[in-house]
Amino acid sequence: MYGYRLFIARRYLFSRKSTHAINIISAISAVGVAVATIALVVTLSVFNGFRDTLVSFFTQFDPQLKIVPVTGKTVPADDPLLDKVRQLKSVDVATDIVEDQALAIYGDRQAMVRIKGVDDNFSELTHINELLIGDGQFELHAGNLQYVVPGIEVAIKLGLGTRFQGFLRVYAPEREGQFDPLMAHEAFVADSLMSAGVVFQVKQSRYDANYMLVPIGFARNLFAQQGMVSALELRLKPDADFDKTKKEIEKILNGKYDVLDRYEQQAETYQIMNIEKLLAYVFLTFILIVACFNIIGSLSMLMIDKKNDAKTLQSIGAKDKDIARIFLYEGLLISFIGAIVGIAIGVLLCWLQKEYGLIRLGNSQGYFYLNAYPVSVHLADIITIFVTVIVVSWLSVWYPVKYMTRQMLTIAKT
Repeated sequence: MYGYRLFIARRYLFSRKSTHAINIISAISAVGVAVATIALVVTLSVFNGFRDTLVSFFTQFDPQLKIVPVTGKTVPADDPLLDKVRQLKSVDVATDIVEDQALAIYGDRQAMVRIKGVDDNFSELTHINELLIGDGQFELHAGNLQYVVPGIEVAIKLGLGTRFQGFLRVYAPEREGQFDPLMAHEAFVADSLMSAGVVFQVKQSRYDANYMLVPIGFARNLFAQQGMVSALELRLKPDADFDKTKKEIEKILNGKYDVLDRYEQQAETYQIMNIEKLLAYVFLTFILIVACFNIIGSLSMLMIDKKNDAKTLQSIGAKDKDIARIFLYEGLLISFIGAIVGIAIGVLLCWLQKEYGLIRLGNSQGYFYLNAYPVSVHLADIITIFVTVIVVSWLSVWYPVKYMTRQMLTIAKT
């Protein structure tokens, strides 16, 4: 039964109708679905492109795994649980971190900054050396001298440049005792840093406009956190199974610490991007629904044209629901063709954009970090789009086809 209904629907779709306008409207319906599908493929791929570009920025600065305490800001650096993690065979680099807010002053300029104290092996943990600007290198201390590597926007706010003269003063509140307004200068811990001759640029304001990298000893003294850490950052060995290692670490830490991968470290940013992508998908699906209304118009004209055929099918034993499904299948065939063509053209446009940068972000070369809109086609999106087109088409035409078939058969019997 299924075979003959689909066979007739396919014949109706491609055969010449008595009224040529029906063929034209059917073609227009397929084009409408194809255009909506192209819009879905291209738009979602652009969101993917921006997301992947953002990920590439974060992976240069964020560690593969970051272990932070569930309660409190800091924990003892010699916690036996953390020692077990450091000794795992799959862990290549482990860096202690002490991080908190402070006030930085240089000359007559000041700014609230995020002080991040790191171990000497921080350059092995991240790609920090690829982010440096200036004539120096990533070096945070030499003998008793302590250096700072600020984010580029922090350096601009404070007027530091890549290499500044003199000392950068950093202040943090005293953690013990009571605040006395008459002795305000005693309510803060102050220390000084010298220029390392470089600044870093992640191209993300969260880091560039807030962070300063300093020796972990400096941060511990400033925040009165001797022997403490606020996080343990890890890089795994190249042959390590990431998911398996993460689960192993979570088991060792037994709920006392959170183990965050790069996506979880940037959860808010990724959540915003996913919501934007979802909203774009929803709005474009509404456009697809409108395009499916053209299919209803095409099927209604086809039913009028084929009412004698319907009467013949009835006379040889076809049930009303079988006749209705013939036209329903035709609607799905129109959607199927539109979806396949739309996905093919959409993927082609994305490839052309990726290879040749057809649509640019600005007229000035180098004004933006990206000269053209980034695109990234994900198989999961293609499958979602195809399923969406078929489901939306089915839901859009099911009731109208059922109703119009009943009316057509009633007229055919009279």
